[in-house]
Amino acid sequence: MQLEKILSIGGKPGLFRLVTQTRTGFVAESLLDGKKISVGMTGNVSVLSEIAIYTLEEELPLREVFAKIQKKEKGGKIPLSHKAAREDLEAYFFEVLPNYDEDRVYASDIRKVIQWYNLLQENGVNDFTPDTEPESGEDAGQEA
Repeated sequence: MQLEKILSIGGKPGLFRLVTQTRTGFVAESLLDGKKISVGMTGNVSVLSEIAIYTLEEELPLREVFAKIQKKEKGGKIPLSHKAAREDLEAYFFEVLPNYDEDRVYASDIRKVIQWYNLLQENGVNDFTPDTEPESGEDAGQEA
């Protein structure tokens, strides 16, 4: 399963796997509990492969951030809880990505990255290489 099929849905906890598209939206399955939900076209949905984290030089795709975490943790889960103190979250993220933009990446963003990474690991999603080459102009500038 690649990040191109993993979604974050606004107002819903955790991550979702895209199951199928419908005329009016799509069906997604929760990675937390396996329940399927139907989401309309107007839902606030982000595909993980299109999310990037601000650094001082550029916007780094989330898959590359996950790859750095994976290397640091030797393929395992992050021992730090996403509910840890802000200072601990920032210190961990600084170890992984020393040049992240502290003015534009908030503790809530770091919480999401840590929670998402661990959720992906639990579900066997650990291949963070690009599935396809990004189309020109498709560099999504979203932050986590």
